[in-house]
Amino acid sequence: MARGPDGTGGGAGFSLADQLFNRASLSDLARDFAVLPGFDAERFVEAALPRLPGLGVHGRLAVLAEELARQLPQEFPAMAERVQAALPPELDATRRDDDFGRFIHAVPGVLAARHGLDHPEEALDLLYAATKRFSMEYAIRPFLNRWPDQVAARMDQWVEDPHYHVRRLVSEGTRPRLPWGAGITLDPLVPLRWLDVLHADPTRFVTRSVANHLNDLSRPAPDAVLERLARWRAERRAKAAELDWLTRHALRTAVKRGEPGALAHLGYAADLAVTGRLVLAQDHLRIGEVLEFTAEIEGSGPVLVDYRLRFHRPGGPAEKVFKLKAGQAPLRVVKRHRLKGDATTFTLHPGRHAVILQVNGRDVAEAAFQLEA
Repeated sequence: MARGPDGTGGGAGFSLADQLFNRASLSDLARDFAVLPGFDAERFVEAALPRLPGLGVHGRLAVLAEELARQLPQEFPAMAERVQAALPPELDATRRDDDFGRFIHAVPGVLAARHGLDHPEEALDLLYAATKRFSMEYAIRPFLNRWPDQVAARMDQWVEDPHYHVRRLVSEGTRPRLPWGAGITLDPLVPLRWLDVLHADPTRFVTRSVANHLNDLSRPAPDAVLERLARWRAERRAKAAELDWLTRHALRTAVKRGEPGALAHLGYAADLAVTGRLVLAQDHLRIGEVLEFTAEIEGSGPVLVDYRLRFHRPGGPAEKVFKLKAGQAPLRVVKRHRLKGDATTFTLHPGRHAVILQVNGRDVAEAAFQLEA
């Protein structure tokens, strides 16, 4: 289930923020900092906890950072030294994936971004240590904007770091379109020198970030993405199966957009001689019911079949792409798609909608249906 930056989603009444930030988790964070002389753990918890209701994840992190800062030195070099001394044990460097750490340990990054922008060396030292506990990809972006040369020099070292969370920070922190992250002014082609190293990383947590980074880059610089993927394949530094996965993941949005270069790179010819037909089980449906359709592809050759739903909107139509099938034509697929009325990413409105069948990036058939409340 998709969740927004406010920490909501996952069903009525569910709050991710409440699950992550509560008395128990704040007490754990307070125990980390209780190793510091004079730190009052109870005072921190009782001051922060009443300020959390109604706030999302980022708002709660800001509160924790503010309350911690009240009990830390106000000069950042001394603050950073204290925060490093209070960090919990590092995440297991032998893991390969699914080891994200705890959101409460994102606080050092908030402190660095709020108080350390005038002290880049001390701040980057703190972010380097902290990212081994929880990823600092959001926190490092203000430093990329303010101190691009200093951050790049660090990343030239971090890209070879023994800890995979540090290596991942290089890719994730420099993504052109990091979800919910601050924009960066860095030339989007600069990080390619780091991705050249990271694409063959033995850790999926890192290569997934590389793929997401390339997916971001595929809009402003599609040719650069395809050139890099071809170069990496020729170099054979990455395992073939892993590079195949990375390539598909990196080109997923370009494929949805029907870009011929991305499709050709995956072996799907945009000009393949195929035809398509769509048959709807019903052409009148209500919100919440299931749209069922049969897609038939005639021809011969490898096909990547997607479908788009064209939604009626009061302000004008909108479309969303969904995967359907990859295989060899001729092909016949039956699909059932529930028209959810409570989706977290969009709202359905009554009116005339349509299904569009897309094969190798090209529209081959369309069928309309009426959606009622």
